[in-house]
Amino acid sequence: MHDRDKETEQLNNDELAECKSLSRDAEAGSFTLEDILAEYGTRRSTQRSAVPVPSPAPTTKDTGKVVAFPGRPFPSPAEELEEPPLEADEPDGEDAAAPEDGEDNQEAGRVVDFPEEESVLSAFLKDITQKADRYADQMFQESERMDSEEVRRLEELIPGTDQEETPEPPSRVRMPRKPEPPPPDLPPQELARSYGKGLKEMRLRTVLVFLLAAAALFQLAVPAAGFYWLPPLDGYQLQVWISAGLLGLGTLLSLDVLWTGLRRALRGRVGMDTLAALSVLFTLADALTLSLAQDREGQLPYTAAALAGLFFLLHGSYHKRCGLRLSCRTAASAAEPYVLTLDEGKWNGRDTYCKWSGVPNGFGSQVQMDDGAQRIYRVVCPLLLLACLLFSLLASYGLGKPQHLLWCLSATFTASAAFGGALVYGRPFHKLARRLASSGAALAGWPGAAQSKKGDRILLTDGDLFPPGYVELNGIKVFGDWSIERVVGYTATLIRDSGSGLTKLFHDLLRAQGAIFRNAEHLCCYEGGGLSATIRGDQVLVGSAAFMNLMEVELPQGLHVKNAVFCAIEGELAGIFALNYTLPDMVFPSLEALMREKVGPVLATRDFNLIPAMLHQRFKLAADKMDFPPVERRRELSDPEQPHSPTVTAVLCREGLLPYGESVVAAKRLRWSTRFGAVLTCLGSCVGVLLAYYLTSVDAYGSLSPLNLLVFLLFWLAPVWFLTSWTAHY
Repeated sequence: MHDRDKETEQLNNDELAECKSLSRDAEAGSFTLEDILAEYGTRRSTQRSAVPVPSPAPTTKDTGKVVAFPGRPFPSPAEELEEPPLEADEPDGEDAAAPEDGEDNQEAGRVVDFPEEESVLSAFLKDITQKADRYADQMFQESERMDSEEVRRLEELIPGTDQEETPEPPSRVRMPRKPEPPPPDLPPQELARSYGKGLKEMRLRTVLVFLLAAAALFQLAVPAAGFYWLPPLDGYQLQVWISAGLLGLGTLLSLDVLWTGLRRALRGRVGMDTLAALSVLFTLADALTLSLAQDREGQLPYTAAALAGLFFLLHGSYHKRCGLRLSCRTAASAAEPYVLTLDEGKWNGRDTYCKWSGVPNGFGSQVQMDDGAQRIYRVVCPLLLLACLLFSLLASYGLGKPQHLLWCLSATFTASAAFGGALVYGRPFHKLARRLASSGAALAGWPGAAQSKKGDRILLTDGDLFPPGYVELNGIKVFGDWSIERVVGYTATLIRDSGSGLTKLFHDLLRAQGAIFRNAEHLCCYEGGGLSATIRGDQVLVGSAAFMNLMEVELPQGLHVKNAVFCAIEGELAGIFALNYTLPDMVFPSLEALMREKVGPVLATRDFNLIPAMLHQRFKLAADKMDFPPVERRRELSDPEQPHSPTVTAVLCREGLLPYGESVVAAKRLRWSTRFGAVLTCLGSCVGVLLAYYLTSVDAYGSLSPLNLLVFLLFWLAPVWFLTSWTAHY
């Protein structure tokens, strides 16, 4: 019995010493929040990962600093909640030894008297919360002191990325227009042949109409300059017959465009060519009537203005057909072209231009659709047509002068048929098509350009900045006992599986070294600029020098390789592939043109060397104006299997940024110039109709002379002509 009492006393003393040691450790701040939470059944990771890594294997709970009571296992949190309050066990029988006075004092110091108004569980949780808060504050202070170098190291080695913002919902949603039935999607080769038929003949007819218009202008300029016709040309009736003959010849030479305008009106789509056709018909009728009976104080019919309108109508139609034919020929020149589309909300909630490899479905249908100018004319020209008819009736029958009806119709319709109606879209489209054809691109008609207002971002991949041939291999260095075939095979496999722009370069190197591709498992892309995978049980790392430093792979001392691909196997450096990046000359003007149009580049690169810092330091590009998404988003944005918009903006037949960027800029400039030119043309037509109505109502033959009307129409043509010439200069 005496031995048993000594054993119990020794056990109590050991327990008391262990508790005192635990108290001293707590006061010294050696416990962390992780240890405390682990003691009560909760684990929370306080470490941060700078790169995406595979999930670690689960580990057993660390209970090294957890003191379990003798004879009892460590309780779980659920058991603690169900456990009744502790009660003092009374000694029972002879087995319970009576404690001494010193032991009573020690036991009394260890007993915590809970307030009567609080339960045991609430007081217990409150005490634990206070300790956790105190230890957490101390832990974060120590973490800031201890991890500052590590944080600085990660910030230096991991490039900064741009995060997407949640777009705000639009305040007003516009109802979409009812789509028109599209024309048949014919192949580009067939359309090119169709547009090329009769093109030379059309050009000849345009020149002949120009000569007729010049002759009519000469007929007006002779008396305006103070000269007189010699007999028999000085007769008024003969001059009228000459004027009518010139207009009749011009009408015969322009029957195709005149019939197109009239047929458009029959389908309920009145355009500027419809007004020009009616102008010619009413002017020809007025000339025939004037040559027979009527004399308007020696005034000739508006033949010069009508012929000039026919010339510009033919000229604009010729430009449009040339542009369509050239675009179709360019699109048909490549067997596997790239397709340029504007994808809605692709990056950061913004509509973004994307280039992808595929079949340009819908190209043949889009190029046959009406252009943006015709869509504006559909709204304005019917109103102008009604205004011309109404004002002519008011100025003739309304004032009791029915004999002036044809004159009023000729004057108002000629004033409404602006010269720039066909030039607004046809002329700049031809100029842009000619420029894009030289760089290997073709616009897909108006539907693709109509969406360009919303596009303010463009995705740039590895091949856009550095096409094949602009990245060269400068040398290879193999370390350790690894064979060159193995190092090249491992590196080429990870490069190929990641979809990097260096795939072709390492594929050629693989064939030159006689190596083969391997099967890689668990491929992972890191934000720090590298790749990792498992090949035949070997842990392989491929990346930049910064990535090797991040993964704590020792590099040779005094290494001065600016751009290279490093390969490490099982944590040891195995090879270095020195690269030479050469930026194409046309990248700089292409980026400048994009930024002038307020289109920001988005780097969706997969080559871990192509980061904003490298582009700025090596090539002096404006990297601060480029968006650089995280590595996961870069892979999503450059995924070849991602969905795209069904509307084609352009077809690209060559690699590089030149055709890509020029197509985006051309679409935006074509849209702006077409819309602005059409509005300017309609404004001039409205002013011309109002002036013609006023002058015909007061019989102002001198003010509304054929020469004055021609000058007025040429005045409104001047800004449209300069605008269409400016569109292709960028």
